[in-house]
Amino acid sequence: MEFLAILASMPFESEKILACLKNVHKTKIAEKIIYKGKLSNVNVLLMNTGIGDVNAAHSATGIIEHFPIKCIINSGIGGAYPHSQLKIGDIAIASKEIYADKGVISTRGQKDFKKIGIPLVQVGKKKYFNEFPLDKSLVQKVLNSFQCTKDNLKNPPSPPFSKGGMGGFLGNIKAGNFVTVSSATGTHKRAAELEKRFNAICENMEGAAIAQVCTMYKIPMIEIRGISNIVGERNKRKWDLKLASENCQRVVLRVISSLLPANF
Repeated sequence: MEFLAILASMPFESEKILACLKNVHKTKIAEKIIYKGKLSNVNVLLMNTGIGDVNAAHSATGIIEHFPIKCIINSGIGGAYPHSQLKIGDIAIASKEIYADKGVISTRGQKDFKKIGIPLVQVGKKKYFNEFPLDKSLVQKVLNSFQCTKDNLKNPPSPPFSKGGMGGFLGNIKAGNFVTVSSATGTHKRAAELEKRFNAICENMEGAAIAQVCTMYKIPMIEIRGISNIVGERNKRKWDLKLASENCQRVVLRVISSLLPANF
């Protein structure tokens, strides 16, 4: 029996998915709870990793070492960069995950691990420094599935989260480069710098670490994030964590119900 693993940093980013799980059983790895159950006849493991790249890498490694994992979905909230054309409540899909702040600080600014010449990961002859591309076919399937669902939702939508559907979500969805940071960006200057340097659409604190672990174990990964804020000066009054989290979970449930059952 192979599993789809869903990793989200905090419980509020996965509580709606957990409510949809059938035949739920709990187990623990290093005091972190794993919920085992079924969604749309897919065998699912759901785990909250905790915030940050170390917690994310630890959780991904633990779940892979203890269970036969066929695919990992990393989901949750994220910040959209100012020119991404994403709004609060929209959905971002990672085509590539990039560590923003690992490498070397030089007189000419931040340089990645290529400057040192030591890869973070090497699989065969392929070297990975700060960047980890995600599976292109899975990204495209998610985008295609969303478009079909969006067309269908021109009719009255089903209740939120029913039968793994996307409920009333009618926002935008976009794929692009994600940036993983150790310290969340809190200035317009820093946001503009990261967006330009990496041609990025979304910022988070876990994705690159999970992508790195998945690369090491040769496990495909999908990263889906709901946009909670626009990256720049921190103003929590303009954030909407609830909308971002619920929309993200709607899309994750749609992906599981429409794309994955045939592969499990």
